[in-house]
Amino acid sequence: MLVVDTNVVVRYLVNDDPAQAGRARRLVAQHDVFVPLTVLLEAEWVLHSVFGFQPADVVRALRGFAGMQRVTVENAGTAAMALDWAGRGLDFADALHLATAQAHDGFVTFDKTLARTARRLGGPTVREP
Repeated sequence: MLVVDTNVVVRYLVNDDPAQAGRARRLVAQHDVFVPLTVLLEAEWVLHSVFGFQPADVVRALRGFAGMQRVTVENAGTAAMALDWAGRGLDFADALHLATAQAHDGFVTFDKTLARTARRLGGPTVREP
């Protein structure tokens, strides 16, 4: 299994460089690939900030890529939960933090809005330090 970098995922999804996109597509068609959570996080940022994808489009694109037969995502359940919450309006990075916290005793932040949103979404216990 090959671990892919953000640029491979982005080229695959955006096709902004047809030659590299073709290589990315062939790679995924011919090999099992592993996507670290850090690559998902960075890909979300690039799709939104550089290519102007709307949050719902980012979630749809990343879900589609993660759901491909030859693609394995690190902590797939955590990634799926984060994508679900991002699809419901939470910032993807915050969603990933909260989804990761599900397996622990809670999440600590000074961000009161994030704490309220986590309660609304049924996320982990969030508290201030």
